[in-house]
Amino acid sequence: MKKKYLLLCLLAGMAPFANAQFSLDGEFRPRTEYRHGFGSLIPDAADAGYGISTRIRLNAGYTTEAYKFYLSFQDVMVWGENRQLLPYDQNNSFAVFEAWADINLGSGFSTKLGRQVISYDDQRIFGGLDWAQQGRNHDAALLKYKKDKFMLDLGLAFSQDYSNPTGFVNTGTVYNTTGFFSYKTMQYVYLKQSWESFFGSLLLLNNGFQKFEIDGVTPDGVNNLQTLGTHLDYKKGSLGLAANAFLQTGDQVKSAYLLGLDLTYKVSPKVDLGAGLEIISGNDPTTTKSETFFPLYGTNHKFNGFMDYFYVGNHANSVGLFDIHVSANFTLSETSSLMVKALNFNGEQDLPSGENSLGTEVDLVFTKKFKGYSMVLGYSHMFPSNGMYELKGVTEANAADGQNWAWAMLVLKPKFLN
Repeated sequence: MKKKYLLLCLLAGMAPFANAQFSLDGEFRPRTEYRHGFGSLIPDAADAGYGISTRIRLNAGYTTEAYKFYLSFQDVMVWGENRQLLPYDQNNSFAVFEAWADINLGSGFSTKLGRQVISYDDQRIFGGLDWAQQGRNHDAALLKYKKDKFMLDLGLAFSQDYSNPTGFVNTGTVYNTTGFFSYKTMQYVYLKQSWESFFGSLLLLNNGFQKFEIDGVTPDGVNNLQTLGTHLDYKKGSLGLAANAFLQTGDQVKSAYLLGLDLTYKVSPKVDLGAGLEIISGNDPTTTKSETFFPLYGTNHKFNGFMDYFYVGNHANSVGLFDIHVSANFTLSETSSLMVKALNFNGEQDLPSGENSLGTEVDLVFTKKFKGYSMVLGYSHMFPSNGMYELKGVTEANAADGQNWAWAMLVLKPKFLN
């Protein structure tokens, strides 16, 4: 750890000697949360959760005609997680969040290599997940082409775990890292064409997940999952319209789909209204393959309610979702705004009892900008239906009367050198 913090000091010390091609900036983002039903229903007998976490980042960039280089150090600290006078970080959360080089190959082509954020369109399938203090990144190689209003990215990744004693350092390439759809291999093509008021994109994605032991034998190879689809976006004057249409199929999944449609309308300079729906397929118990769509590497906190009841490390291989939502954004002043959103949830498939209605959520987010920093406050409340109690495994009689979540976050992003 001492060596890592020494790197930070050395990097900061370079700033006074750097030229205009060098940039150095940071982020300090503490967030306090009151959790009384966040992520799942809380029983009446359980106490609410409360805690404070802080994300810090130090980012350095260097740009020349031939290449771009970017490096981002990150630590996520929960207040009090380390005992007093502990000589090391007990949680070992210090990490290199990004480290990549983007090399100019000429004629519109470039290649971006290393640890990087991959984010496209509305971040439904690929996103940076900036809400989460740790964020999301990929170790990947991209071949990129851009000309006028057309772009094409080809992405490739091969994941390996050097700590695996039978892995790359000896023989074979078995990948033992699991959870949150950690892939062994990834290949994708992303194309986007823009016009004056409209753009459309196409994503063709394949993920390979390591096959695991069966009867004590580790099979060679992967289970493949293909995600194919498009994002369409139209904006003209006060009207905005966006749509998502994706399919998933593969070795263990059949005919899974996601369909989304969102409409926005600017009523006045200070009021924006929105309405939309999203249908995500769920499991049919009569089939042998899963028919559940999962949004994989998107910023899932952005969708289906801020209380994260669906597709945020949960709700895989479940009943799917039918989400209808309305929202309003109010500009209160030059430095403050308020967002209000209401979402109604139903299962795309019925639960075993035949129930389908899951509940309604209301989200509020207030943002206030100050000179050089901002404060964001949020409150969410879940009004569960009978299906939600069944889905989450908490009976209505044992559940707390109020299912809610509140948070406050301070955001500082100092620019040390541009």
